[in-house]
This record gives sequence, C-alpha cells and structure tokens, in this order.
Amino acid sequence: MKTWRRWQDWIALVAGVYALLSPLWTGTDTAAMWSLIVFGALIALASLASLARPEMDSLEYAHAVLGALLFIAPWVLGYADIMGAAWTSWIAGLVALVVGVAALPMTRNITGGRAAPQH
Repeated sequence: MKTWRRWQDWIALVAGVYALLSPLWTGTDTAAMWSLIVFGALIALASLASLARPEMDSLEYAHAVLGALLFIAPWVLGYADIMGAAWTSWIAGLVALVVGVAALPMTRNITGGRAAPQH
C-alpha cells in the first residue's frame, strides 16, 4: 500500500490533534489537560508514523492501545465529572481505538499476515 493514503490513519491523526488542542477551548483541570495533551500527541505521532510506514502493524496496535488509555483516562485520573474534557477523551479515544483495529486487516494484507520486517 502506498504511503499517506490509509483513511484510518488520517482519522486517528485528526482525533489525536483534536485531543491535543482541546484544552484550548475545553474546561480542564491539570490531570485532564495533561492527559489530553500527552495522549493526543502520542496518537497523532503514531498516526503520522503509520501513514509513512503503512506496513508496520505495530503502529495500528499503538493507535488502539493509546485510544483505549485515553478512553479510560477520565475515570482513572479522576476528571470524569469535567464533562467537556471527559467527553473529548471518550470520543477521541474511542475513535483512535476503532480505526486502529479497523486498519489491522489492511496492514496484514500488505505483509501477507506476518509481521513487517524491521529495518
């Protein structure tokens, strides 16, 4: 598959950037702000790496794991009562999780069902 073409990675990138920037317009506390910034940045970076290297399925797993961590962050870090920040975490996390899992079959088709060679 050609680089910079997979729609799942573009959607994960948008979700990550949205989460990263959301403290600018969403009410947060310290835990919510740093959770959104850090997980948003990591999701965005994993998405960019996956766009550049679409054969690396580990990057799709990274989207999924980071999305799951962002999704549970409001409960774990105690900001579930801050609705704007919590909903941003839940939606962006779920989007990253779903598109990460959705891209796995495409990645496996590229590599023939085996792990991509590491260079």
